[in-house]
Amino acid sequence: EFVARWDVDEIIILDITNKKNYSQLKLFVKKCFVPLTFGGGIDSIKDVNEIIKSGADRISVNTNAVKNPNLISTIAKEYGEQCVVSSIDYKVEKDGSKQVYIESGTKPTGLNVFDWAKQCESLGAGEILLNSIDRDGKGDGYDIDTINQVTSQLKIPVIACGGAGKFSDFAEAINKGDADGVAAANIFHH
Repeated sequence: EFVARWDVDEIIILDITNKKNYSQLKLFVKKCFVPLTFGGGIDSIKDVNEIIKSGADRISVNTNAVKNPNLISTIAKEYGEQCVVSSIDYKVEKDGSKQVYIESGTKPTGLNVFDWAKQCESLGAGEILLNSIDRDGKGDGYDIDTINQVTSQLKIPVIACGGAGKFSDFAEAINKGDADGVAAANIFHH
């Protein structure tokens, strides 16, 4: 039910079912001793209140933030910018442009990844989780060029996601891509 991505000192849980049942989150929090970010189907401050009450430290928003950008501002005003992680899924199109996708990476938005990342920062996001759909799960390494372009345009931290196949990929994303952190899942499972 949950897709979990770990980085060095934080756990990010993305509930891809969008069922808004936080009982599993509450159980997980009891065993978790690092900061925890939770996302999936969050479309209101009521959802955020429930997730924070369940024990999460931060909120990750994606699809509903694109549909309603004020959601980022609302969460930031209520809980602070440090609480808002804007998760951005993107694909490199045939013409080389980098487009934001929503609905678990199935629906193109027409938004340019760089413009959307800057808008998220201006709306109050405290961090960006930047996921390359093209590389996710493939183990071919992170999209260093895109990571570098995004990090060079923002003041907030950027977590690289999508593509880790070997542990040296983490260092490359940080050292060459200038990411503030890295996220991965498959490398820990296989």
